[in-house]
Amino acid sequence: MKVYFETLGCPKNFNDTQAAEAFCLNEGLGIADGPESADVIVVNTCGFINDAKKESIDKIFEMAEYREEGKKLVVSGCLSQRYAAELTSEMPEVDLFVGVNDYERLPGLIRSLTDSPLENRNLSSSDCEYASRLPLLDRHLEEGSYSATLRIAEGCDNRCAYCVIPSIRGGYRSKSMEDVVKEAEILAKKGIKEIILIAQDVTNYGVDIYGKFMLPELLKELVKVEGIRWIRLMYCYEDRISDELIRVMAEEPKICNYIDVPIQHSSDNTLKEMKRRSTGASIRDTLGRLRAAMPDIAIRTTLIVGFPGETEEDFEDLLDFVEEQKFQRLGVFAYSQEEGTVAGDREDQIPEEVKESRLDQIMRMQLEISYQHNQELIGSVLEVLVEDMDEDGSYVGRSRYDAPEIDNSVIFTSPVAHKPGDFVKVYINDAYDYDLVGYETEVEI
Repeated sequence: MKVYFETLGCPKNFNDTQAAEAFCLNEGLGIADGPESADVIVVNTCGFINDAKKESIDKIFEMAEYREEGKKLVVSGCLSQRYAAELTSEMPEVDLFVGVNDYERLPGLIRSLTDSPLENRNLSSSDCEYASRLPLLDRHLEEGSYSATLRIAEGCDNRCAYCVIPSIRGGYRSKSMEDVVKEAEILAKKGIKEIILIAQDVTNYGVDIYGKFMLPELLKELVKVEGIRWIRLMYCYEDRISDELIRVMAEEPKICNYIDVPIQHSSDNTLKEMKRRSTGASIRDTLGRLRAAMPDIAIRTTLIVGFPGETEEDFEDLLDFVEEQKFQRLGVFAYSQEEGTVAGDREDQIPEEVKESRLDQIMRMQLEISYQHNQELIGSVLEVLVEDMDEDGSYVGRSRYDAPEIDNSVIFTSPVAHKPGDFVKVYINDAYDYDLVGYETEVEI
C-alpha cells in the first residue's frame, strides 16, 4: 500500500510531512511519488490565514477527484485541526480528518481506513493531548537532499492579537538539546549540509525545559556537528535577540549571517494593538546591534499592513521605517481577519482596497531597495549552494544570505559539472531586483 502526501503552507508543515512519511515507512507502507500511484492521498493543510485556507480547500477538492479511482483521501494539518467538525459535515468527499498531533497514529488509521470505512471520520486530537515536550522524530527525506529544516520547538505562548497558532498547535514546548543535536547528526549522516532552525519562536527555545533562553547554548553544540556547513535561523522574536545570541552568531562561521525577524510593524500604536512586546525603538536597537556585530548580515522580516485601526499616520511610520532600514529581504502581508482572535472581533477593520494599496506601496519601495542591495554585490565573490540547472546549462543556487524558496537566487555558469548540494565560489558580474548573476571562480576578490 502506498501513501502520497500533498503538503501546503509553511516549512513547519513540510517538517510534519517528513515525520509522517517516516512513520508510514516504519510501519511497512510505501511513499508514492504522486497521487496517481497512491492508494491513499493525504493533504497536509495550512489554516493560518484566509488565502491559505482557500488554497487548502481547493487542493482537497482537487485530490478528491482521485476517489473515483478507489483511492482514499485523508486531510491533516492546521486546517483539519482547527475546523475538523465543520469540515467533516461539509466534505463527504474526505474519508478521514486528523490534526497536527496525529501523525504517529496515521499508519494505523490508514490501514483501518482501507479495510473498511470508519464510522467516525473526525479523529483529530484535542488540545489536551499535546505532549509536554517535543519528541525526537525520524523523518523521511527525498534522495539527494542537502538542506533540511530542524524543528527545535512546537507551539507558541505569544498571544498576538491576529494569530490563531496557539489554539491550533498548543503552548510552547521545546525539544531537548540532546535530541536537537542528535537530529542534526542524523541529518548530517543523510547528506544534509544546511540545517534551518524553525519553531513558532526560535528565540524562546529552552525556556520551558531549562528555565532560560538556551538558543545560544544550542548553537554552540550544533556547530560541532560534522558535515553541517550552514546553520540558519528563522522566526526570531526581536525582543529575545540577546547580546549573547548575536555574539555566538558573529563568532561561529557555520552560522549564516542571516536572520529572520518577523517584526510585523514599526508604529508603537499598531504594535501595542497587535499585542506585540516590541516597540519601534526596541526594534531599531536590535537591528542596530545585529548590524554592528555582523556588517554583512542579511536581515529578513515580514510586515502586516491593514491591521484593524491602522491609521494613515501608522502606515506612514511603517513606510518611513522600511525606507530607513533598507532590509535585504522583506515580505508583506495584508491583514487577514481570523475568527477566534482578538483582532478578528474588532469593528474597525480596514477596507480590502486600502490594505492592498498599502501592501503595494511597500513592495514597490522594497523592489528598489532590493535592487540597490544586489547592485552593491557586483564585483564580489559569494559562496553559493548549487540547487538546480537551467535548460541553457547555467546553474541556479543561493548564497548564505538566502533561505530556500523565499529569498534570492544566484544564476551562474561554470566549466565544471556540479550537482545539487555542491558549494562553489561565484564572482557576481550582474544583478537584478531579486537575482544575482555570475560565474564560478577560484579567485577571492
